[in-house]
Amino acid sequence: MFRQHQLENILFLDIETVSGSPTFQELDPRMQELWAHKSLKFRKGEEDTPEKLYTEKAAIQAEFGQIVCISCGYLKFDEKGQAQIVLKSFFGPEERTLLHEFGMMLDKYTTAKEGRLLCAHNGKEFDFPYMGRRYLIHGLPLPQALRVQGKKPWEVPFLDTMELWSFGDYKAYTSLDLLSAIFGIPSPKDDMDGSQVGKVFWQEKDYERIKVYCEKDVRTTAHLLMKMSGHPGELAM
Repeated sequence: MFRQHQLENILFLDIETVSGSPTFQELDPRMQELWAHKSLKFRKGEEDTPEKLYTEKAAIQAEFGQIVCISCGYLKFDEKGQAQIVLKSFFGPEERTLLHEFGMMLDKYTTAKEGRLLCAHNGKEFDFPYMGRRYLIHGLPLPQALRVQGKKPWEVPFLDTMELWSFGDYKAYTSLDLLSAIFGIPSPKDDMDGSQVGKVFWQEKDYERIKVYCEKDVRTTAHLLMKMSGHPGELAM
């Protein structure tokens, strides 16, 4: 699928998101009304109130959520083909600041060498569009790699390990945790999963823990693409 020199020119990334406010009640009245309408599509029973659904679902909606961590990394191979990953994270309670800093880094990375790609698991459906929307909401310039409007599909520098795994079958979501188990990769969910990020952010304010969790997903995504590409080596700790 990808040769060693191609794997070295991919930036793997993952984002962690939470609701824009700690609770539904802390939204301004207009946003409360808009969320009440938006949340109808998530409602399955009487117990699914806008307040409850805001806690559970707002984080995955770019209009009602925010990014609290972007982790990324690239692979380096030694002369024996052993791989290591170089990681960097942008995280904390100031979304605008972390987006700005990540954008500067991303532009330097993608312009340093032609043909570099971005890779995330379910990135085409979640990470990449979510980031683009949050940049626009904050009035920040889009990093060059996210300026995909009007581009032909083969001009868009996005890779998605879930899409690669689908082989054109879009009927079901396949989690990163499941694929890591199939390919014998340690689980990235050994501490927490995505449903717990909001609590860790809003209540515990443990931003470092979120960063570590996010970096595990990046590492696992890179390791997964190595495995899917038939690379014989393992990813060093």
